[in-house]
Amino acid sequence: MSSRGRKKASVYQKLEQLRSVTNSTAVNKTSIVVDASRYIEELKEKVDKLNQETGTSTSSQNPLPMVTVETLEKGFLINVFLEKNCPGLLVSILETFEEIGLDVLDARVSCEDNFQLEAIGGENQGIGEGIDAQMVKQAVLQAISKWSGDHSQ
Repeated sequence: MSSRGRKKASVYQKLEQLRSVTNSTAVNKTSIVVDASRYIEELKEKVDKLNQETGTSTSSQNPLPMVTVETLEKGFLINVFLEKNCPGLLVSILETFEEIGLDVLDARVSCEDNFQLEAIGGENQGIGEGIDAQMVKQAVLQAISKWSGDHSQ
């Protein structure tokens, strides 16, 4: 097959793909392209509508924090995630760890567009006896609640 023939076959194949994706019943090239552009406009409108719906619902609600605590051999793996930047929250959580007798052995924190904390905590010798994962999770949630109460005014 010549170069021109391959090119023509490729264009035909792509037009057929475009027609099937856009559910077009058109036969000629121009009509397929017109149907495709209408389909794209419909998709853009749907995206805009969905963005408006999610934009109003997230701004009216206070996003809930995601807190997970896993028990390790000697301590806990604590993950905290909020969908917004939270200045001062890290300090509140670290103070809570200190209050319940949990030493931070390693931590990664991101406060750019959202708040994300991954920490490995070990029980402080003598103070943190009998701490379990549920206690740590409740303490972190209380710290977040206290912080948001302080910052909502």
